[in-house]
Formats: sequence, structure tokens, C-alpha cells
Amino acid sequence: MTARALRLSSRNIDALLTALLLPVMLMLVFVYFFGGAIDTGTSYVTYVVPGVLVLCAGYGSSSTAVSVSYDMSGGIIDRFRTLDVGGTAMLTGHVAASAARNTVSTVLVLGVAFLIGFRPEAGLGAWLAAVGVLLAFVMAFSWLGAAVGLLAKSPEAAGGFTFLVLFLPYPSSAFVPIETMPSWLHGFAEHQPVTPVIEALRGLLLDQPVDNAPWTAVAWCAGITAVSVVLSGILFRRRTGG
Repeated sequence: MTARALRLSSRNIDALLTALLLPVMLMLVFVYFFGGAIDTGTSYVTYVVPGVLVLCAGYGSSSTAVSVSYDMSGGIIDRFRTLDVGGTAMLTGHVAASAARNTVSTVLVLGVAFLIGFRPEAGLGAWLAAVGVLLAFVMAFSWLGAAVGLLAKSPEAAGGFTFLVLFLPYPSSAFVPIETMPSWLHGFAEHQPVTPVIEALRGLLLDQPVDNAPWTAVAWCAGITAVSVVLSGILFRRRTGG
């Protein structure tokens, strides 16, 4: 199922290129167009890269919603059921493919970031912790995307999930410090799931104090994953009548 999902991704060249290049383009836009006007206390590329990594992971994960919706509306599910392929295997394949796609896009973003001046100071342990937090985020939002794909009536409707995921990093600490935002926005920006993930990555990669950010990020991701897995199972049974 994972190999099948990856083959489907490779055939949709436009979507694949968008998933790979959009985060890079956004990073270049923020660094070179807006970076000179934003004071973060450090070089802007150093500040913004963790946020771009999360944006990249979120966008890649959201494509799971569209892929699952296509499967549910294309008749392939009936074939799978005649081959005794369950919904768990199909959905897990899409989530695993999402993780693989995100690995490629993350490496690409980091490569470009190094070229334009990003210099992390993390040791091996911090790198492994950062990868673990990012992977937990990818898995959480991929499973959430699977649930959305099962809930949506069409692939076009499932594509609306992409907007939500792309929007979440903006009212967070991804691109500007939360303190610079209007006071009425602070509560949401500080307590939404994306912010602790970004703060954990930033602290780990730049060898800065992380406080409880990694644990908060993992707790958010674990909660989203658990709810999404259960919800996906319920929705799949309702959609397939079994």
C-alpha cells in the first residue's frame, strides 16, 4: 500500500513539484523580501528555517487528505476488499507515503537553507530529537488528513484541508516573534499545536533552551494522532458499510 501511494504521487508531477518547491519558495520570499524588515535578534534565515520545516511538513501531510478522498471516490476500495485488504492497511500506506515525501522535501529545504546561510549548532542527540519531533508532527497531520479525506465528499473538498494546514504556521512563532503580534492573538498563537513544534525545533537545532516545548509538541502530536486514527477507522467503516 505504501509503494502504491508513492507510485501515485510520482505520477502526479504537478502536485509533487508543488509540495517540494513551495516551501523553498516561501523560505526565499521571507528571507530576501521581508527578512530585512523583521527584527528577531538573530539572522532571519536562522530564525525562520524551523518554521519553514513545519510548514513544509504540514503541506506535505495535508496531501494525504486528497489521496484518500480519490481512493474513496474512485471505486478502488471495492477491489481492495475483494482482495481482503482492510482499511487500516490502505490508510497506513498513505500515511507512510506522506512520511517518505516529507523526508525528501525536508532534505531539500535544509539543503537550500544551508546554501543561504542557515547554520545549526545542534549535536547528534539534538538532531535526533528534532527529527523525532518533526516525524511525530508529520504522522499526526497525515492521520488527520486521512480522516479529512474520509469525511470529505470529493477530492476538491479534501483539498481545503491544505489551506488550514498552510494557515496554522502564520499565527505562530514561525515567521515573527509572538510578542510582535496584536495582544488579542497571543493566546491562540501560544497555545495552538504548531507553535510548540516550531519552538522545539528552533531550540534543538540552534542549541537554545527548549523548556517544555518538545514534550508539549509530542503531547499535541500524540493526541491528534490518537483521535485521528480512531476517527479514521469509524469513518472508513461508515463509508464502506463494513
